[in-house]
Amino acid sequence: MADLKEIDPTQAPAETPAKEQTPEVKEKAPKPRKKTGQQRRPLRPGAKSAPQASSSKAVTSPTARTARKIYSEKERAQKLGEIEKQIGRGESIKAAVQKAGISEQTYYQWKKAAGQTTQSDGLKDLVKLEEENARLKKLLADRLRNENAELRKKLGLA
Repeated sequence: MADLKEIDPTQAPAETPAKEQTPEVKEKAPKPRKKTGQQRRPLRPGAKSAPQASSSKAVTSPTARTARKIYSEKERAQKLGEIEKQIGRGESIKAAVQKAGISEQTYYQWKKAAGQTTQSDGLKDLVKLEEENARLKKLLADRLRNENAELRKKLGLA
């Protein structure tokens, strides 16, 4: 029986520490928010804080996103021309595009759009050339008929 009494006391203390190990959860009241015009977001771990708005010049990193600029067709053509010249000199596309101030995706989109317009422009030019060719053929045929008629009159064949 002494063995039974020894087993019971060891089981009871084993249950007691298990209850003592569970931490008690204390509920905290939410902190009141500041009533200023600007609300601050918590920073990511390791992130540096941004410069204050009161500073005269904001410092931007080279990877910072800038406002989107919309370029006219002439500006696009100029930038594409500059990039093509730089590529022709042996510079990489990536470097040439960075110097132009646009992204590679934008370059390829502009190039694709310019290619489509040049094809349609080429087709329009071809149609104009064919129309002009037909007009010139008629003009030449009229002149040759008149010349032929004059020669027949001079020779007395008509």
